[in-house]
Amino acid sequence: MQNSVQTGAATRIPFDTAKLDGLMEAAGLDVLFVTSKHNVQYLLDVERAIFFDYMDAIGTSRYLPVVVYAKGAPEKAGYVGHGMETHQREAMRPWVPTLNVSGHGSLDAIATAVQMIRASGVPARRIGVETAFLPMDAGRALQDAFPHSEIKDALFVLERLRAVKTPAELAKLRAASERVTEAMLDVIAHHGPGTTKRQLFDALRIAEVTRGLTFEYCLLAAGSSYDRAPSEQRWEAGDVLSLDSGGNYHGYIGDLARMAVLGEPDAELQDLLAEIDAVQQAVFAVIEPGAMGGAIYAAAERALKETGQRDNIEFLAHGMGLVSHEAPRLTASGPIRYDAADTDRPLEPGMVISVETTMKHPRRGFIKLEDTIAVTATGYQMFGEAGRGWNRGGARAPRE
Repeated sequence: MQNSVQTGAATRIPFDTAKLDGLMEAAGLDVLFVTSKHNVQYLLDVERAIFFDYMDAIGTSRYLPVVVYAKGAPEKAGYVGHGMETHQREAMRPWVPTLNVSGHGSLDAIATAVQMIRASGVPARRIGVETAFLPMDAGRALQDAFPHSEIKDALFVLERLRAVKTPAELAKLRAASERVTEAMLDVIAHHGPGTTKRQLFDALRIAEVTRGLTFEYCLLAAGSSYDRAPSEQRWEAGDVLSLDSGGNYHGYIGDLARMAVLGEPDAELQDLLAEIDAVQQAVFAVIEPGAMGGAIYAAAERALKETGQRDNIEFLAHGMGLVSHEAPRLTASGPIRYDAADTDRPLEPGMVISVETTMKHPRRGFIKLEDTIAVTATGYQMFGEAGRGWNRGGARAPRE
C-alpha cells in the first residue's frame, strides 16, 4: 500500500447502518464528517493511531482523522488519516471502501475528505460535524468548500449510535473495570503508614499499566482532607484513603472508587460507608430495561432522605463507554454540564452507567463508592465489584 489506497470495503460494517441512517434522517443530515478519536475508533472498529494516542499536535498543525459517511450509502464511506499511521492501517485495514492516509495536518485532512464527498456524488446540503472536535481552520475550509451547505452539530447522532453497547464493548468495559479495582486493591495492600499520596498515585499508575490499561487519572484523598491531588501528604495510621481512578482498556474507560483505612475501621466508619452503600443499592434496585432514566435520581433522592449524613452526601450518575459522561445523560446539574436528555427516555439493555455517592465528612474525610453498572435484559450487572467495603492498608506491605 502506498500512502493512499482506494479498494473494496471489508464485508463487515461494525455498527448498525440502519440505526445511523435513521438518526441522521431525524437530525436532517445528508453526510457526516467525524473527527473525534473516540468516534473514529467506533465507526472503524480499529485501534487508534498509535503515534497520536497521547497527542494531537505535530509540526505546525495537528492530527485530524476524518471518517466520511453519507446517509444510506455506506459503500461510499471513506477514512482520511495521517501518513504516520500508514503501516498500522496496512496491518488492520478499516472496512471503508475509500482510504487515504497521505495527509500531514488538519487542512490536508479536510481537503481530502471534501474530495471524497465530491467524487462520491452524494448530496452534501446538510453536513454533520463534531463542532467540539473540529479545529477552526478545518471548519472554515469545510464551509468554504460547501458555501451553500448547512453545517450542523452531530454530537447527538453519534452519541445515540454508541449509547447501547455491543457484547464486545461490554467485555472491554468489564475488563477495564475489573483491572482498575484489582490495581487499587493491590496498591492499598502493599502500602502502609508514611506513604505519600504522590507515591500512591505513582504506584497505581504502574499497577494499571502492568494490567494492560492506559492510566488516565487518580483522584485520591487521605485522612480528614478533601484534597484529591497527589502531594507529599502522608497516609498515617487510622487515616481513611479514597482512590477514584480511570483506566482505559482499548479505548473503553473503567472508572471506579474504593475506600481503605490504615488499621481496623471503627464503628463510625463502618456506619458511614454503609450509608453510602445504601444509596448505591437503592439506585441499583431501579436499574432495568424500560425504566425511565429519571428513576435513578428519584431513587437516590429517596435514599438520601433516610441517611444521617444527607447534608454531607452528593450523588451522581452518568453514562460510560468510550467517553466518560456519555449517554445516558441523567442530570443537568452535575459537575460536567449538559442537558438531562435521558431523564424521560427508557434505559436499554447494553447501556452502561457509573453510579457514585460521595460523602465529605467534617471529621473523617472523603468517603466514596463509585460502581459501573450495565443494564441487562433482566436487570443489571456490576463490573469490577471487588473491594466495595473497607480495605485494609498495608496488609501485604513489607515489614521493616
